[in-house]
Amino acid sequence: MKTKHIFLSLLFFSISLVAQAQKIKIPKSYSNIKYKKGILGVQKGDKFYSEVRPQPLYTYSKIVDAKITGTKNAIIIDFKDPKINGIVNYGLINTNHIKYPLPVFFKKPAKVDHGKVTIPISRLSGKYDFINWEKTGKVRLGYRLINEKGQIIYDGHIAVKRNKDGVFEEATYLIEGPYINQLSDSGAVISFKTNKVVLAQIHIGDQVFSDAVPTKNHAISVVGLKPQTTYQYTVNYEDDSDTYEFTTAPKKGCRGAFTFAYASDSRAGAGGGERDLFGVNAYVLKKMMQYAAYRKAAFFQFTGDLMTGYNASNDKQNLQLLNWKHVAENYWHYRPVYVAMGNHESIERIFQKTDYKGHSFFLGHIFVDKFPFEKYSAEKTFADNFTLPVSDLKSEDGNQYDPSGRTTDFPSYKENVYDYTYGNVAMIVMNSNYWYASSTADIPTTSGNVHSYIMDNQLAWLEKTLAKYEADKDIDHIFVTFHTPAFPNAGHMEDDMWYGGNNKIRPYIAGKPVQKGIIERRDEILDALVNHSQKFVALLCGDEHNYSRITVTNDTPIYPENWKGDKLKFKRPFVQITNGSAGAPYYSLEQTPWRKFVNKFSTLHALMLFHVNGQHINMEVINPDTFEDIENVPLR
Repeated sequence: MKTKHIFLSLLFFSISLVAQAQKIKIPKSYSNIKYKKGILGVQKGDKFYSEVRPQPLYTYSKIVDAKITGTKNAIIIDFKDPKINGIVNYGLINTNHIKYPLPVFFKKPAKVDHGKVTIPISRLSGKYDFINWEKTGKVRLGYRLINEKGQIIYDGHIAVKRNKDGVFEEATYLIEGPYINQLSDSGAVISFKTNKVVLAQIHIGDQVFSDAVPTKNHAISVVGLKPQTTYQYTVNYEDDSDTYEFTTAPKKGCRGAFTFAYASDSRAGAGGGERDLFGVNAYVLKKMMQYAAYRKAAFFQFTGDLMTGYNASNDKQNLQLLNWKHVAENYWHYRPVYVAMGNHESIERIFQKTDYKGHSFFLGHIFVDKFPFEKYSAEKTFADNFTLPVSDLKSEDGNQYDPSGRTTDFPSYKENVYDYTYGNVAMIVMNSNYWYASSTADIPTTSGNVHSYIMDNQLAWLEKTLAKYEADKDIDHIFVTFHTPAFPNAGHMEDDMWYGGNNKIRPYIAGKPVQKGIIERRDEILDALVNHSQKFVALLCGDEHNYSRITVTNDTPIYPENWKGDKLKFKRPFVQITNGSAGAPYYSLEQTPWRKFVNKFSTLHALMLFHVNGQHINMEVINPDTFEDIENVPLR
């Protein structure tokens, strides 16, 4: 979060004031957001701050949905914006018996001029044709768009074919995927996206699973399989196909040995090149995913800050999220990846403080979760980009502060709060950046939720879900994960669930503060985890760009000086593990009230591997860049 204002200054360099906003319904959960002479803005005292909207240069609709045409010797990609310039590196992709198909880039790039690039396919003939396209007339091509400053904007792939006249034209291809999702002991949901509307099929042996209707966005349920069995699957789309494999989960309650992986915070880092693939540290994330695959991790839990984000444009957010998915997909073709929201997944409406004279973009603007929620919110965009489990938790509508029982005034929890199981382990995934308004000081004016606060309905859902697994004889271990630590150690002492010990920090709904402050709510969460669950193993967090492990006991000082509220007593010690070291800029260890209870701290990139074997769990932490051991400790 500390670097957010720097990023936003660049992001909104070309922001233009909206002279006339199209009127949209303002949720009743907000306050002082109104129309004035047809312009949407925030009324703060006698000041009215108008909405501003970004006009980003690079978006999904320009880059991914680019127009593709061809000649007999070349293909032409039109990014639909003459301001886009740079180069494209390109290369053929061989999918024939290749487990991880990647492009082999040609030695000479093609120039992007005024939004268009001509890629001379004829250069890839003869000794450079290792996919036999000259005979088949079909070309799978990987390409990287790199701007004039050397930043990689997009790393994707396309397919073309020769028509009857020998001219190249766009073929049907997978923009992303296939991905293994919602793995169970009898199947999975396999998702992917095609560039054209098609009726796709998945073949497993002699079984065929299909879309209900032609579409671009495919999520096909594969069912009726045997537990803990490896299946080859082929995705058929029009006249092409891709083949991979996956292994079904063990039968629920099975106490055999397995491993799963955990990390968070892969947003862009320093160092150039793949460390900033338009918002994603692809260099570190790719190493993590491949090492997790090498170690046969059954699934990967990734909790927040996937990319730089903090966008006002959903179109730009979609491009950054696609870059993340492309980096992860060589693991994801074979094993499931479960993701959670962090603060950088936020998408916000932005209002400019025209009387602000400072130099910080962040301080000079007001931010709220983008509405209408059902179309533009951070939560909706996140759900649109992933195929995750859906819980019975709907939203914060209906909580005790809900301003209207007749309207929807909060974003959805669909696919951003959920739980799943694998063998004898349950994972509870939460959203500590729900309905997030990043300008904390302005929340009493606009209303909204602060960074790290778990609101009432989500807390009630957590308590209910814990109780469900506590009573489930097939589950021995419960992990809970959300992005923001209960006890920050490095980089987030001024927020997370601490805010420097300031319990006054809390959400406002319809202009009114909720009853419980951030530290009180933290204690309610910890009470549910530690005092009401014997199966709870560890709290898995991110946000801080480092690795740390802390053991919290009744001797741990967890309150500010002169705290006058109730103090939580723990029935047993518990472990919080923070691993936000998947590539974001690092934070060093700070002085905290609980510092002497920190067992381990490292600024190295860290991939966590949890080795589960019946009643026992051992945690191995590895630097995926060097394969250096960071620590290896038993948790149970």
